[in-house]
Amino acid sequence: MYEFEDLRVLVQAKSPLIIIETYEELRALALIKRLAVNLMRPVFQWTITDGLLRTDRESSPQAFNTEPAQLLAQIKGTRSPGIYVLCDFHPFLHEPRHIRFIKEIAQAHDSLGHTLILLSYALDTPPELARLTYRFQLSLPGDQQIRQMISEAADKYSKEHGQLVEMAAPDVSALVQNLRGLTFDEAKRLAYKAIVDDGAITPADIPRINRAKFNLLQSAGTLSQVYDTRQLDDVIGLSNLKRWLAQRQQAFIKNGPDTPKGLLLTGVQGTGKSLAAKAIAGGWALPLLRLDMAALYNKYIGETEKNLSQALAQADAMAPCVLWIDEIEKGLAGGDNDNGVTRRLLGTLLTWMAERKTAVFMVATANNIDELAPELLRKGRFDEIFFVDLPDNEQIKALLALHLTRRGLTLTDAELQQCVAMAQGFSGAELEQAVVSATYRVHSDGEGFSLNHLVSELAETQPLSVVMAERVASLRQWAQQRCVIA
Repeated sequence: MYEFEDLRVLVQAKSPLIIIETYEELRALALIKRLAVNLMRPVFQWTITDGLLRTDRESSPQAFNTEPAQLLAQIKGTRSPGIYVLCDFHPFLHEPRHIRFIKEIAQAHDSLGHTLILLSYALDTPPELARLTYRFQLSLPGDQQIRQMISEAADKYSKEHGQLVEMAAPDVSALVQNLRGLTFDEAKRLAYKAIVDDGAITPADIPRINRAKFNLLQSAGTLSQVYDTRQLDDVIGLSNLKRWLAQRQQAFIKNGPDTPKGLLLTGVQGTGKSLAAKAIAGGWALPLLRLDMAALYNKYIGETEKNLSQALAQADAMAPCVLWIDEIEKGLAGGDNDNGVTRRLLGTLLTWMAERKTAVFMVATANNIDELAPELLRKGRFDEIFFVDLPDNEQIKALLALHLTRRGLTLTDAELQQCVAMAQGFSGAELEQAVVSATYRVHSDGEGFSLNHLVSELAETQPLSVVMAERVASLRQWAQQRCVIA
């Protein structure tokens, strides 16, 4: 109802050029046709295949008007006011002659009375037309409308298969939550997809629906969905971080006014920051989206910021979810020779962080936090900044046992204790690599695994805390006063 009134106001306010970007072409055309009847205005639809067709009454298409220049010339020469919907006209907006035609039609609105509506899935407005253009957006379905679609999909399945659909209220609510952000057509299709495989709506449907939803919302490869998530119990240590997350999980699920926004994980390389991001998503049973900062960059002015905006919009549409920005400093630590791209990227991200209302929990990781701009680190941007330190003795022992068990290897408790003394200063990743290298020694020697294989690897490995001792020590000292130890 509201979108009909909004479009009616635009047309009645004598807007000469309206752009509608949507994948729901049929729904947009039905809305425009309904509006034309209400305003008693003729409405015409143009496509490159059929030419011009009057749609508010029965008529035949004018095939001779398939060419854009011919079409625009006829509209310009027509003296009776009308609404003209040009479908998928975006490829022809690069032609100067077409731009000039559209501009002259728009500028002559007071005398001609024509309203041009450009309807496409995506459309960039030429600068010459920018001040004459108004954008209109179709609304997305609300929760009540999605519930109605699920009910209709269940009725359809029951009629086709002669059996009632099994669906508990909590499962329906979860499905509603995960269909937010889709168009009416997309939500209908996925609602039916959730039912049709087994005649029921169950928790097992949610991951499949999320995967299908993400594929529908793809944004140029800058955002990917990570399916290999973990549980918080899979993460050794980080007790403070786990306690902090447990206190905020319910607040995030309720998505109230004080919904947790996210956190920044910094620390020594290889200490499990990426694993923690995966565990947050897995522990909260949310889809995990990874933003590739390097893939955002484009040589054309404005395209880099546009890529980030599209990726953040996709994350909003996937809510509730976890948005993981790995090594964020690599995308926001540009120099003075990038024509201001880094500053504009930072501005786009900060605006989104401050204004977003959706349930997107942002987890950023950084190895070199000193490269990040101060305005990103001030209180309120992130709910908290955690420092992930090198593992202590108990954690070293637990990590070695974990990586050995995953590879079918075992050592006694006393043997593991011997390894702990030799593994001081090792990160979790370095401990895992030591175990991996020990298995190579086993295969090379042709013997069974023993303590000597692991001890030899630990003795020959120089961890990062030794190779870059001054830098690591400085980072750990810096974090003691500025971060919460994870």
